[in-house]
Amino acid sequence: METTSYKEYINTLNKISKAITSDLYLEDILKLIVSLTASILHAKICALWLLDDKTGELRISATQAMSKEYLKARSIKLGEGIIGMVAQAKKPVTIADVRQSAQYKEKELARKEGLVSMLSVPMIVKNRSIGVINLYTTKQYKFTESQIDLVSTIANQAAVAIENTELIVRTKVIQEELETRKKVERAKGILMKEQGISEDAAYNLIRRSSMDKRVNMKDIAEAIILSFEVRSGK
Repeated sequence: METTSYKEYINTLNKISKAITSDLYLEDILKLIVSLTASILHAKICALWLLDDKTGELRISATQAMSKEYLKARSIKLGEGIIGMVAQAKKPVTIADVRQSAQYKEKELARKEGLVSMLSVPMIVKNRSIGVINLYTTKQYKFTESQIDLVSTIANQAAVAIENTELIVRTKVIQEELETRKKVERAKGILMKEQGISEDAAYNLIRRSSMDKRVNMKDIAEAIILSFEVRSGK
């Protein structure tokens, strides 16, 4: 494996930092991260595995690998194999030769793809493991401490990007729920006043209309509000 200068490390981290703060989609950011990481360490494969909290399984979310065999859909349970172990223990692991390692479970895939040495690093955010970045070389190689530190920094940057995106999504969902609640409350008030019905009856009328028309309650509420405003000249 070729050596990489400190300047190249810094340039790579700068590119990743700029990507994370850009308006790129998360999928594009993760693809850029694995491509830059593979390039800077001259690795054949760099893959980013994300942990599904509901199933407790890790799946490949981004990789620059083109191999159909490697890209086959598969999952690894938390604590299973090297990747699962790294995610669970939150500590990097290096393997000199995966073909000879008792811990490595996919030896046949390694032989087919010509994978030898491996570096597996956890993605940590707020002391929580959300995935793993995995690298393979085609020749036996001893990863240096600086290289492990570099990939750890990249992994944590990726974790922050993912966490921020999830936070934005959760915030939008909460905002939409609040907006829906406000509109439904206003629509209920209009129905209660115009039809002389109770709050429960007004709510059930909106919900029934939503189900019958197969549209969400927010749309029904907006239609009731708009109709009221047109009639009242507001």
